[in-house]
Amino acid sequence: MNLRRDVFQAIADPTRRAILLLVATQSLTAGAIAANFNTARPTVSKHLQILTECELLTQEQTGREIYYHLNGQKMKEIADFIEPFRKMWDDRFNKLEGIMKKYIPKK
Repeated sequence: MNLRRDVFQAIADPTRRAILLLVATQSLTAGAIAANFNTARPTVSKHLQILTECELLTQEQTGREIYYHLNGQKMKEIADFIEPFRKMWDDRFNKLEGIMKKYIPKK
């Protein structure tokens, strides 16, 4: 049964974010990814499964090895979704900074 996982739940986990950072620069096998963590390989495999189900990672079989690649298109979809919120908070912080610059403490 292939469950549809929420991409934001997937990236909420720090280990999964670390995996995404690892494969952002190069494709890696599950063993190469697991070597970067102080955890059991089945645990890393479960993280890889979740990231693949969310389409954040894609798999490519080369011989007997399966390489994991970052899915740039899916990452762009996430970034596009988050961008309006980033702009909103930037505007709010800029307004707060303007107010704070005008603030004169009472003596």
